[in-house]
Amino acid sequence: MISKVKENIFQLYFKQFGSCVYVLKIKAKNILIDTSSSTNKSELLNDLKELNIKPKDINIILITHRHWDHNGNIDLFPNAKVYDFKNIEKNPIKEIKIIKTPGHTDDSICFLYENVLFSGDTLFHKGIGRTDLPESRPEKMQKSLEKLKKLDYKILCPGHID
Repeated sequence: MISKVKENIFQLYFKQFGSCVYVLKIKAKNILIDTSSSTNKSELLNDLKELNIKPKDINIILITHRHWDHNGNIDLFPNAKVYDFKNIEKNPIKEIKIIKTPGHTDDSICFLYENVLFSGDTLFHKGIGRTDLPESRPEKMQKSLEKLKKLDYKILCPGHID
């Protein structure tokens, strides 16, 4: 399903478990934040088609963290440059601020664009991300949440709805 966040931002969410996918149109670039799980492949492609976006037209994919439910469809986008924790500093879209937020995972990243915070699994509308997984860093979560509290955002776009 598609929900419009702002004029150039759309949230895609799915019937089966997987992360939300965010579509941003910035400077004639089509950007995805996360790609959901592979079980949502058909629905993701249908939603993009509804937005008149072909997989080959995705220019950039930003990954919030390494979990399968956030990066399961990267291979659908042959022309996209993928940016994650390892190379995120090379992201060419300077309007998107990168905030490293370890806690849910050691490689968790949030993105701030204008007044919209894309929080992955660090922060949700009703709480914070799990920190009991083997790759979690619970001792770092509080500091990450403090970073987010200092940001000036009006709209929260988490990795999952409720």
